[in-house]
Amino acid sequence: MGLAQYADGGIFAPNKIASAFHTTSEEVARSAGLGRDAVQRKDRIRSDKTQRRLRELVEVINKVRPRFGSDLMAFAWYRSEPLPGFSGHTAMQLVRDGRAEEVLEYIDAVDAGVHA
Repeated sequence: MGLAQYADGGIFAPNKIASAFHTTSEEVARSAGLGRDAVQRKDRIRSDKTQRRLRELVEVINKVRPRFGSDLMAFAWYRSEPLPGFSGHTAMQLVRDGRAEEVLEYIDAVDAGVHA
Protein backbone atom coordinates (compact mmCIF):
# COMPACT_ATOMS: atom_id res chain seq x y z
CA MET A 1 0.00 0.00 0.00
CA GLY A 2 1.09 3.54 -0.62
CA LEU A 3 1.52 6.57 1.54
CA ALA A 4 -1.84 7.96 0.42
CA GLN A 5 -3.65 5.61 2.82
CA TYR A 6 -2.07 7.52 5.72
CA ALA A 7 -2.73 11.03 4.39
CA ASP A 8 -5.56 13.51 4.20
CA GLY A 9 -5.24 16.65 2.14
CA GLY A 10 -1.55 16.15 1.54
CA ILE A 11 -0.52 15.71 5.18
CA PHE A 12 -0.10 12.65 7.36
CA ALA A 13 -3.35 12.15 9.26
CA PRO A 14 -3.02 10.55 12.70
CA ASN A 15 -6.54 9.13 12.54
CA LYS A 16 -5.83 7.36 9.23
CA ILE A 17 -2.56 5.98 10.57
CA ALA A 18 -4.38 4.79 13.70
CA SER A 19 -7.06 3.11 11.60
CA ALA A 20 -4.45 1.25 9.54
CA PHE A 21 -2.70 0.09 12.74
CA HIS A 22 -5.96 -0.77 14.57
CA THR A 23 -5.18 1.61 17.43
CA THR A 24 -5.92 5.16 18.58
CA SER A 25 -4.43 8.42 17.36
CA GLU A 26 -3.12 8.96 20.91
CA GLU A 27 -1.21 5.68 20.67
CA VAL A 28 0.18 6.74 17.30
CA ALA A 29 1.35 9.98 18.91
CA ARG A 30 3.11 8.10 21.73
CA SER A 31 4.67 5.70 19.24
CA ALA A 32 6.10 8.62 17.28
CA GLY A 33 7.31 10.49 20.37
CA LEU A 34 4.60 13.13 20.28
CA GLY A 35 2.17 14.44 22.84
CA ARG A 36 -1.59 14.00 22.60
CA ASP A 37 -2.07 17.64 21.53
CA ALA A 38 0.12 17.01 18.49
CA VAL A 39 -2.53 14.71 17.02
CA GLN A 40 -5.65 16.46 18.31
CA ARG A 41 -5.14 20.14 17.48
CA LYS A 42 -5.28 21.00 13.77
CA ASP A 43 -2.47 23.55 14.01
CA ARG A 44 -0.23 21.01 15.76
CA ILE A 45 -1.05 18.21 13.29
CA ARG A 46 0.27 20.42 10.48
CA SER A 47 3.45 21.41 12.33
CA ASP A 48 6.80 20.38 10.86
CA LYS A 49 7.74 18.33 13.93
CA THR A 50 4.48 16.37 13.99
CA GLN A 51 4.55 15.69 10.26
CA ARG A 52 8.24 14.64 10.39
CA ARG A 53 7.63 12.20 13.25
CA LEU A 54 4.54 10.73 11.60
CA ARG A 55 6.45 10.39 8.32
CA GLU A 56 9.30 8.60 10.07
CA LEU A 57 6.88 6.19 11.74
CA VAL A 58 5.17 5.46 8.43
CA GLU A 59 8.49 5.03 6.59
CA VAL A 60 9.66 2.40 9.06
CA ILE A 61 6.34 0.54 8.95
CA ASN A 62 6.27 0.64 5.13
CA LYS A 63 9.80 -0.73 4.95
CA VAL A 64 9.06 -3.76 7.15
CA ARG A 65 5.44 -4.44 6.12
CA PRO A 66 6.45 -6.97 3.40
CA ARG A 67 8.16 -9.09 6.08
CA PHE A 68 5.12 -9.23 8.30
CA GLY A 69 2.28 -9.13 5.79
CA SER A 70 0.24 -6.37 7.39
CA ASP A 71 0.43 -2.92 8.94
CA LEU A 72 -0.77 -4.34 12.24
CA MET A 73 2.03 -6.90 12.50
CA ALA A 74 4.64 -4.38 11.32
CA PHE A 75 3.41 -1.93 13.98
CA ALA A 76 3.67 -4.64 16.64
CA TRP A 77 7.28 -5.29 15.57
CA TYR A 78 8.00 -1.55 15.62
CA ARG A 79 6.75 -1.25 19.19
CA SER A 80 8.07 -4.44 20.77
CA GLU A 81 11.03 -6.08 19.03
CA PRO A 82 14.47 -5.07 20.37
CA LEU A 83 16.92 -4.39 17.56
CA PRO A 84 20.33 -6.07 17.75
CA GLY A 85 23.13 -3.55 18.05
CA PHE A 86 20.94 -0.87 19.64
CA SER A 87 21.28 -1.81 23.32
CA GLY A 88 17.93 -3.58 23.34
CA HIS A 89 15.98 -0.58 22.07
CA THR A 90 12.99 -1.05 19.80
CA ALA A 91 12.44 0.80 16.53
CA MET A 92 9.80 2.86 18.37
CA GLN A 93 12.25 3.93 21.08
CA LEU A 94 14.83 4.90 18.48
CA VAL A 95 12.34 6.89 16.38
CA ARG A 96 11.12 8.66 19.52
CA ASP A 97 14.76 9.60 20.23
CA GLY A 98 15.15 11.10 16.76
CA ARG A 99 17.09 8.13 15.36
CA ALA A 100 14.70 7.05 12.59
CA GLU A 101 17.44 7.21 9.95
CA GLU A 102 19.45 4.64 11.92
CA VAL A 103 16.44 2.33 12.04
CA LEU A 104 15.94 2.62 8.28
CA GLU A 105 19.65 1.96 7.68
CA TYR A 106 19.47 -1.10 9.96
CA ILE A 107 16.48 -2.47 8.03
CA ASP A 108 18.32 -1.88 4.73
CA ALA A 109 21.39 -3.69 6.10
CA VAL A 110 19.31 -6.68 7.22
CA ASP A 111 17.58 -6.76 3.82
CA ALA A 112 21.01 -6.73 2.16
CA GLY A 113 22.10 -9.72 4.23
CA VAL A 114 24.31 -7.82 6.68
CA HIS A 115 23.57 -8.87 10.23
CA ALA A 116 23.76 -6.27 12.99
